[in-house]
Amino acid sequence: MADRYAQYQRLKFERPADGVLRIVMSNPGKLNATDQQMHWELAEIWRTLDDDPDVRCAILTGEGNAFSAGGDFEMIQKIVDDFEMRVRIFKEARDIVYNVINCSKPVVSAMRGPAVGAGLVCGLLADVSIVTPDAKIIDGHTRLGVAAGDHAAIVWPLLCGMAKAKYYLLTCDPLNGAEAERIGLVSLCVPDDELDARALAVATKLASGAQQAIRWTKLSLNNWLRSAGPAFDASAALEMLGFTGPEAREGLLSHQEKRKPKFV
Repeated sequence: MADRYAQYQRLKFERPADGVLRIVMSNPGKLNATDQQMHWELAEIWRTLDDDPDVRCAILTGEGNAFSAGGDFEMIQKIVDDFEMRVRIFKEARDIVYNVINCSKPVVSAMRGPAVGAGLVCGLLADVSIVTPDAKIIDGHTRLGVAAGDHAAIVWPLLCGMAKAKYYLLTCDPLNGAEAERIGLVSLCVPDDELDARALAVATKLASGAQQAIRWTKLSLNNWLRSAGPAFDASAALEMLGFTGPEAREGLLSHQEKRKPKFV
């Protein structure tokens, strides 16, 4: 792998086909949960990808049987406790969203197992999202005691409609891959043993297509997402505000103690 990828520690890289880069989220023993290092890497990788002349399409997936299990509790505790960390995460959260949107090259996500947090951000903002029937998609922000601010406001209403978006974002109810496809939250749902091959087939098709036509189509369509930028920016700021309050502290503590939260 070229030196341009040497800085990444939580992301692994493979080249399964000509013009295709597979990006694998890896946090062993933690279901690929997003820690501080991975959070930064998920913000930066799309710029690196965009500058790589040998890549025409990317696949994002998780190592093993999980896509990504959400935010690492140690990182979340630092966000709660430290202003400077909140500022850093606020910037990175916006960079993750806008860098995926603005990456000129198409991105395919392949999701199995839990898909939560920053990994889910990239998975749902991918140009083609593919899941297994048993994939477990959760936006758990309100269960943690903060606003759903890391991507939901910019894309969920557009993908599955406001009624479904509100239901899942307000309740934090999980939805499996089959239901996610039914409501339009993802592009395709395929059997688990076909996931990687299907993602590679789609990526190979995109990598061998008319590159400017594909990239300009993505550019045009993503203006729908850019138009929702102010709503997203507000949600991200409100999420960071929530981390300063008692609900986030209780939400995090309840996760750590594996119990239901007691919000006053």
